[in-house]
Amino acid sequence: MEGKNTCIREQANPVQINDCRQKVAANERAFTQLSGILSLAGNDVRLKILYLLEEEKELCPCDLSDILGMSIPAISQHLRKMKDGNIVESRKVGQTILYSIRAEHFKLLRPFFKLINQMNLKAETT
Repeated sequence: MEGKNTCIREQANPVQINDCRQKVAANERAFTQLSGILSLAGNDVRLKILYLLEEEKELCPCDLSDILGMSIPAISQHLRKMKDGNIVESRKVGQTILYSIRAEHFKLLRPFFKLINQMNLKAETT
């Protein structure tokens, strides 16, 4: 579709359209990465887990179970989906498996969690 513009409005700007095409193409990898993260984080439990992992750096399933008031198998299922989606990683320490957010996803997720914390601070002051 590159080079062929179908916009019929009178003031269509073909240079703008082509520039935007180039911007989208240049950022394709970032769009794919963010889309994958957001599709998995779109579940409120998984979003809470990611928030907690960002805040605490590492947590085990039983910590998350206690914090969120859910069963360990339910938490493990959410962690498995995020691990399969390459959003979180795990490491074993003795019998305990600790989960953390993969380093390459911190830059994308941190602004969302910063916004959540700011919203909480605003709510407390009003």
